[in-house]
Amino acid sequence: MGTNYYIHKPSTTKCNHCGHDPQIENNIIHIGKSSFGWCFALHIHPQLGINTLDDWKQLWNNPENIIKNEYDEFILPDIMIAMITARSPGKWSPEGKEPLRHHIDQYCIANGDGSYDYMVGEFS
Repeated sequence: MGTNYYIHKPSTTKCNHCGHDPQIENNIIHIGKSSFGWCFALHIHPQLGINTLDDWKQLWNNPENIIKNEYDEFILPDIMIAMITARSPGKWSPEGKEPLRHHIDQYCIANGDGSYDYMVGEFS
């Protein structure tokens, strides 16, 4: 079991009459997934210019963008960064065990410098 995280970017296409936003799906981007016992699966989106953790940090530093988990809870950027980069035994994996790394394959394209792995494709 794990929790998915998303960035919500503001839209500029809302209807002035009804408030409908036809681009809402395009303004929510999957950041990745936190699963107990594993390194954070950081979702990269090359087609959107999101290729590294630093690319994500730039998006999070924009105060108009907000981070939420799949339960619609707000997450502060500092908390998100710590969740990705500082996963320690006991909190994110069994006591005394380092989080497991994803194997490099067609979905995991690299292991990050911290406790995260770079993932591509569709996953949740």
